[in-house]
Order: sequence, then C-alpha cells, then structure tokens
Amino acid sequence: MSLRRRIAGAAALAVAAVAVTLGIVGYLSTRSHLVGEIRSELHERAAPFLRPHGNGFAQSPGGGTAEGGHGPPPGSGAEHGGGGGGPHEVPVPPAPRYGGAPGYFQLVYPGGTIVAQGGGAHLPVDAQVMTIASSASGSFFSTTHLNGVHLEVLTVGDPYDHYAVQVALPLTGVDSVLSGLALTYALLIGGGVLLAALLGAAISRSALAPIERFLRRTERVTASLNDPAQATVRIEEEGASELRRLAISFNRTLDALERSVDAQRQLIADASHELRTPIAALRSDIQIFLEAERLPQAERADLQRSIVAELDELTQLVADVLELARGSALDGVAEPLELDLVVREAVGRARRRVPALRFAVVLDPTEITGVGDRVSRAVSNLIDNACKWSPPEGEIEVRLHEGVLSVRDHGPGFEPRDLPHVFDRFYRASGARGRPGSGLGLAIVKQAAEAYGGFARAENAPDGGAIVSVSFQRAGAAPYPSVQEAPANSGRLAVRHGDS
Repeated sequence: MSLRRRIAGAAALAVAAVAVTLGIVGYLSTRSHLVGEIRSELHERAAPFLRPHGNGFAQSPGGGTAEGGHGPPPGSGAEHGGGGGGPHEVPVPPAPRYGGAPGYFQLVYPGGTIVAQGGGAHLPVDAQVMTIASSASGSFFSTTHLNGVHLEVLTVGDPYDHYAVQVALPLTGVDSVLSGLALTYALLIGGGVLLAALLGAAISRSALAPIERFLRRTERVTASLNDPAQATVRIEEEGASELRRLAISFNRTLDALERSVDAQRQLIADASHELRTPIAALRSDIQIFLEAERLPQAERADLQRSIVAELDELTQLVADVLELARGSALDGVAEPLELDLVVREAVGRARRRVPALRFAVVLDPTEITGVGDRVSRAVSNLIDNACKWSPPEGEIEVRLHEGVLSVRDHGPGFEPRDLPHVFDRFYRASGARGRPGSGLGLAIVKQAAEAYGGFARAENAPDGGAIVSVSFQRAGAAPYPSVQEAPANSGRLAVRHGDS
C-alpha cells in the first residue's frame, strides 16, 4: 500500500473513530436525558400514594375502589379492582388503556395481594418487589414489555400503609426519538468517513508533493554519479526544515560515498604503480635465471636470492594493499587483548630480525578490545618503521603508557615537509627512496587505530630522532605493576612499581 493511501486511510479511520465516539456519547446522553424525564414524572405520579391515607384509590361504600380514598385491606373483595358494590357504591372510573400516556398504577401488599388500577393487567412482581412491599421502604426502576408496550416502572415502598406502589409509563415516545437519532447518527458517521477519506487523499497528495519533488531530484543526482562531469551535483538544501535536514543528510552521504570511491580509485592507481616496478624487476630476473647455466655459480646464487627477495617484497606489498582495502570496517571477531603482550611479541620478532639494535621497553599493563591480527600488524609496522630508520647498533625506545604506544628511534627524524604526509598511502620521503618498503606501513597503523576510535601521530624528538605514537580503543587496565625490559638483548626484566 502506498504512503498516500495510508495517510488517507488513517485520516478516514481517525474521523470515523471520533464520529462513532461522538455518536455513542450523544445517543447515550440523549437517552439518559429522556429516560430521566420519564423517571421524574414517575416520581411525581407516585407521590400521592406515599402520603398518609392517600393511596390514590377511593374505597366505595360497598367495598370497591375509586381514586382519592383508602385502599382495600388484603384479601378483601376489592382485589384486582373488583368490589362488592351496593346501591350507594361510588362508580369506579374506567381504567385507561394499558400503557397509555396517563400511565398505570398498582399496589402490592406484603401478602401478595395486588390492587390494580381499574382492574387492569398486572405489572410483573418479583422477589425484589415483594421485599420492598414487606419492608415498606426503598425504591428501584425497571423496564419491561407487556402486551407489546415498552414500559418504565417505578417500585417504591409506602411507609404509612405498608405496601409497595408500582407506577408505569410507556417508553414508546423515547424509543421513537432514539430510533430517529440512531439513524441520523449513522448517516452522519457514514458521511463523515467518506468526507474524511476524500479530504485525506487531498491532504496526502499535498503533503507528499514536496517529498515527490525531492525524490525526483535524488533520482537525477544518483543518475549523474556515473558521469564524471556531473559527479559533484548535489540536492538543493531548501524547503521545509524536515526536507532541508533530509537534503543535508543525503548530500553528506554522497560526499562520504564520493570520498570512498576516490580513495578506492587512488588505492588501485597507486597499487598498480607500485606493483609495476617489482613485477618488472622480477620478470627480468626470472628471464636471466632461465639462462643461469651461462652464469658463474656465485652470480647464480645472488640471482636466486634476488628473486626470493623480490617475491617477498611483492607478497608484502600485496598484503599491505589488501589490508588497506579493508578500510576502517571492524571485520573479524573483536575480543579482549593485552596490548602489552602484543607489543612484547612484536619487539621479540624485531630483535631476531635486527639483532644489532637495542630496545628499551617500558610497558604498562593495558587491555583493549580488538581483532588480534589487525592490532598485531599495526604494532609490528610501527616497530619495523623505527628499525628501518635507526642507525646501526642504535637504540629504539618502546613505551606503552595510559593506552598510548610510542616508538622512538634515533635516526634522522622527519623532514618538516614530510610530517603532514607520514600516514598517507604510498607516500615515501625523499630519504626513503633507496630503502625497502612501499610506503604503506604507517598508513596501515593509522587505519587500524582509527578503526577502534584511536589516533596516530608523528613528531620529531627534541634531541633527535622520530617519535610515532598510536592509541587504540582502550577497554581497561589490569591492576598489576608495569614491566621494564633492560636495554640490552639479554632478556632480563626489571619490575618497576607505581607506573601503571
């Protein structure tokens, strides 16, 4: 279902709910008012029966009843409107039509005797009526149908003559009014729902018009992304505040997408450029090796070592490119890592590769959450970079404090013009042209750090050398003392307390 139809349907349902509620409330309120008037009239008609010696039925000299006298005693011949009439009997007026406008009256005595008006039909007498007749107190309203007439009945106890008085009035007029009112409300509700559906459709069309225009603009912009000449086209940030926010968010998404695409294109271009040289050199060496029988044994051995070294360099370059292609996405299973142990293992590997260098290591116990191989690769690249720039038999200082890993070498340091580009992909300083490497090591370090919300920075030490620092997302620190390794390669450890 379209959004426009949903809005129209919601408007129709809302109006229908309001109309039905108002109809029900109006119907019940009108009914309560009309029935209230009937009940007030019933109280007025019952009042003469509740006065001392004023039950409303006059007793004739012969035992009959007429309005205005005392009621007959229980069991007398005047029951059910009959009388033992004599020559002086007061004639009883004829009873009105049952359920007519004047109403209907009857008396119920505790013994079960019923004295009805003019001998008319009896109203139903149940246990509750007999209770009131016996106690001669209390009252209640009830409704009943007799002879096809809907009646409202008041039963009230007479404390003077000790019987129950029942007064009834027809509800025919009330039912007629309520029937007409129900039909009127039904027509109003149906017309209101139909009108609400039409208005909802019109309102939804008007409300969704800006969104449809925005949608058409986004379709034009996304279609232009494949055209380099229109790649920078953006949506106008205008209109209602909600649409402006939506346009701003969409433009930011396009900017991020464009930067990502540009970065991937640049990575592919740089990687193809960097791969061209080692592949060409490897191909040349292999061609020479195919004719190695003409070369002396020593040159043949050198050629084999050169091919293996170039293969290793090519393998490392491909691995670095693949690592950078991962971006900052946290693929893999993150788990708690003891960063100090990861650094110690990386330092151990560097010692075995470059035994002439000395390492001064101070590590605070540090725990982070991350992917082990990614963090380990970043730490190894950081230490390898320091090894590459350290002088022979130089010293490398490795410090892990408050979640920040700092590695310092005592080499030439960074040129001021190179500092802003240290972490750029494939960037190589002028002094690094003749050194092994592809210029991706520190870029991988920065990418891994930012993937965990950390940072990477480079600076020159005041007394010479370079300092490269990196921080990963820190999960907490263990409460045990820091560990300081001796500068020499003897493997001796000195525990220094109070540094954690």
